[in-house]
Amino acid sequence: MVAPPDNDVLWARALHVKHNGSPALSGVSLGVREGEILAVGGPRGSGKTTLLQCLSGQLVPQQGEVWFNSSPVHTMGPLTRERLRRGRFGWIDPFPMLVPELNAWENTALPLMLRGWPRRAAKTAALEWLERLDIGGCARKRPHALLQAERQRVAFARAIAPTPTVLFADEPTAPLHRADRAQVLRTLTTAARSHGITVVLATHDPDTAALADRTVSLLDGRRVNTVHLPPVSETEGRAACSLSV
Repeated sequence: MVAPPDNDVLWARALHVKHNGSPALSGVSLGVREGEILAVGGPRGSGKTTLLQCLSGQLVPQQGEVWFNSSPVHTMGPLTRERLRRGRFGWIDPFPMLVPELNAWENTALPLMLRGWPRRAAKTAALEWLERLDIGGCARKRPHALLQAERQRVAFARAIAPTPTVLFADEPTAPLHRADRAQVLRTLTTAARSHGITVVLATHDPDTAALADRTVSLLDGRRVNTVHLPPVSETEGRAACSLSV
């Protein structure tokens, strides 16, 4: 094994992954610099989610290497990778997975309290992030009482409140209107830059990718030089936002 460059917080080499015999990644390599906001672009089904899962230790590639701060993630056992994800990484899914029994601020504060924060300090931090994302008025509402877009903002707050070393965001603005996407992403990128958080952002939306420092593109599980991403229509945004309970 060859250790990654010193200025790369994440480094992957020759990743190969197959799902049910079909290739999801075929020899993908990349490095992510400390404090960088990196967009992983490409159409749906191009391997973006699989790449983020490998980089974050959720998925061990069948072939290849993944390093985090010069530590080989691909050789870590399941418990070590779980501790790494909880202690150093944040994750935002396309659709939020909140604890239904907890209200918005409790969901946001949960990872802080799991790291040993006192309840009062965790609550203060959670409320601050909910305010920054314009949903402070929803702090005491449980997920079932929130709109889909509001739940997604809670998921943003929960992921960034612990100030992770690396934040992985997989199509994070899927449930949001275009105007909401821009506002939330500005908050995310501003917070990342001010706190030195490295962000790996998977998106098929060119407007979202444009906010990153750099973009790598995937197509059919391989890195390519250019991918023409179709624009996300306002109709699509409205359809996603209408998915509320």
